[in-house]
Amino acid sequence: MKEFFSISEVMEQYTSNIDKKAKYSFGELIIRSFLAGAMIAFGAEASNVASHYIQNVGIARTVAGIVFPIGLMMVILMGAELFTGDCMIAIGVSEKKISVKKCIAMLSTIWVGNFLGGIVISLLTYFSGQYNYSGGVLGAYTLKVAISKVSLPFGTAVASGILCNILVCAAVLMAMCASDVTGKLISSFFIIFAFVISGFEHCVANMYYITAGLLCKMNPDYLKAAYDNFGITESQLNSLSIKTFLINNLLPVTIGNIIGGILFVGIPLYYLNISKSKTIRKKVLR
Repeated sequence: MKEFFSISEVMEQYTSNIDKKAKYSFGELIIRSFLAGAMIAFGAEASNVASHYIQNVGIARTVAGIVFPIGLMMVILMGAELFTGDCMIAIGVSEKKISVKKCIAMLSTIWVGNFLGGIVISLLTYFSGQYNYSGGVLGAYTLKVAISKVSLPFGTAVASGILCNILVCAAVLMAMCASDVTGKLISSFFIIFAFVISGFEHCVANMYYITAGLLCKMNPDYLKAAYDNFGITESQLNSLSIKTFLINNLLPVTIGNIIGGILFVGIPLYYLNISKSKTIRKKVLR
């Protein structure tokens, strides 16, 4: 059994898989994307639990970075459909495997399914009582994280989204380079570890983080803990709403994730490993 696949082989495999993805029914695509949203949400909630009581930012992000990758590991091994990694299916348009309309429809469906998965896990986590940990400090920390995300300037959120999905797409492709489970997990772990430590913005993870923050905002105990432990003011709390969630964060971060996945990873690797090789083969045949 081959131990390692080259990036050229992986890109060939990825583009050939686009045909399979395009044949999914709407229901199948929604279910696969719902599962991916839930899996990423599990990584996000667990990383919050692990880091919420650590005051040193560097150490807190390192701990979160160790835990968060479990989400993408599950996505990779369980055949779920994650919006950020699937942004690269846009190269299927160049290969004439899918139309622009079909590509947009698929990505939109995956985005919605991921969102539903994140919402469900955030609701279940809220009602499980998990945010009561440390006397409600976890709930307060969840609020803090959500507020910080909706407070990002538009351009900053776009740039952070680009950087995030360069790493996420690299992790997906590098996992495909490995032929065994251990190789796939190690490849994805270190890249996602770097993305979390860097604090870049991932739209699907934020579907959990900010939804959870909105839920915690309704709990007076978490509000008091947020003020006592993090000095969060009423004006900061007011900045967290469904409108700011969608407009201030999800919109620019999604735009950034799309740019990062397509323009910085998908198209360059397609050109270097598929388009260019086809051109060379045509010249040889002539």
